Formats: sequence, C-alpha cells, structure tokens
Amino acid sequence: MTEWTHLRHTEAAAAEIARMAEAVRGRDATIPVPTCPGWDLRALVEHTGAIHRWAAAMVRDAAPRRYDREAMDHGFPEDFAEAAGWLEAGGVLLTDALKGRDPDTEMWGWAGDRHARFWSRRQLHETVVHRADAEIALGIAPRIDEDVAADGVEEFFDVLPYVRWQPLVAELRSDGEAIAWRTGTGRAWLVRLTHTGFTYERSEGPADVTVSAPTAGDLMLTLWNRREPDAVRGDDELLRFWRERARIT
Repeated sequence: MTEWTHLRHTEAAAAEIARMAEAVRGRDATIPVPTCPGWDLRALVEHTGAIHRWAAAMVRDAAPRRYDREAMDHGFPEDFAEAAGWLEAGGVLLTDALKGRDPDTEMWGWAGDRHARFWSRRQLHETVVHRADAEIALGIAPRIDEDVAADGVEEFFDVLPYVRWQPLVAELRSDGEAIAWRTGTGRAWLVRLTHTGFTYERSEGPADVTVSAPTAGDLMLTLWNRREPDAVRGDDELLRFWRERARIT
C-alpha cells in the first residue's frame, strides 16, 4: 500500500488531470453526464478545471480565507476543442502551487485539516471522481488505481462530517449500527453510527449490513453515488439511510 504524502498526492492528482484531459479531448461538449444530473461534458470540464485553478490560487497565496470561486475568471475557452488543453494548463498551475508549498503550511480549508496538504489530497480525489464522471458519460468503464481508491475511500469518510452545505449529513448518527464496506481485493472498512456522528476503521466487521464491491475503485464510486452497490447483505434500510445522507455533491 502506498505511503501517502503531500508530494505523492500532488503527483497522483497531476496524473489524474492528464487522464481526464485525454478522455474529453475531441469529444462532443453536449454529451450529458448522467452521474451529474443537469450537466453536460462542457459543464463538467469547466467545473473541474475551475476547482483546480481556485485551489491553486489559494495554495499559492496560503490563503487564510476562502476565495470566491464564482467571482474568479478561470478563462474557460468558448471552443470546446480547446478544453482539454485548458484542463491540462490548470493542472500545471495546481501542481506548481502544491509543490511550492510545505505541506504543513497553514491555510484555509473547508474540512478539519487546515494545511496545504489538505488540498493535494482533496484535488486528487476531486479529479478521480470527475474523471470517472466523464468516462461514464462517454461509455468508458472507469478504472482507478487500488491505492488511490483506498485513500479515496478514507478521504470520503474524513471530509464527510464537514460538508455543511449538505444538512442531511448531520443526521448520520444512531445507536451503534455498523456498515461494512468490503472489496474483492482485500480492503475493508467498518463505519459505525454513534450518538455523536460516525466513526470508521479498517476492519472486516461484524456489521448490520455489508456492502461488497470487486475493487476499491468500485467501492469509492459507490460511496460517491456514481454506481450502485454490487452486493448487499443485511439491513437494506440502514444502507438506504446512509446513502440518502452521506452525500458531498
């Protein structure tokens, strides 16, 4: 298993941005993105590249507060034929900003980790999910590196409690019921709902409901509601309760 660092997250994010750019290069901008209702390929690429540039600006400045992303001019090209290159250029800006910052630099972040290292990890998994969105829209089955996906599963659990724009997240609490998330590649996590929220650990159970997926990549996309669970055993109602509330986007 990869020992993740700020630099490795940064390099993996750069690789994912390149993969997404290649996926959308020469494609029809009006192709709908089923995993992002109401969006087409143009909207998906513009959103993802804008996030990269927004994060790059804040990391570059070690911003102590959130920048207004909507007020920034991200330079998205009118001609979608130039969008892949624009996405790649934003990746360079992001990579340079992240590599230019000590991971322990204090700065604004919307989750618990208020340091530059938050942004290298967050931008990696932001891009993984949106690269998968693009590939699904294009009829390509997404493939995610197992170590990247395993870190993505844990990053999802780490940031979920801080998603204040999704008020239903606050309802993820109960009397100790457990949900097991398992993969065919040997990775497993156990989420437990408590009176104060939820906890997770790397564990295979026991649980009230078990969700199984072939790979950590499949499981990551399931957690992000990009695919349905492959197999479920146990309390279906508990899983429904989780999936209706455990949403970041």
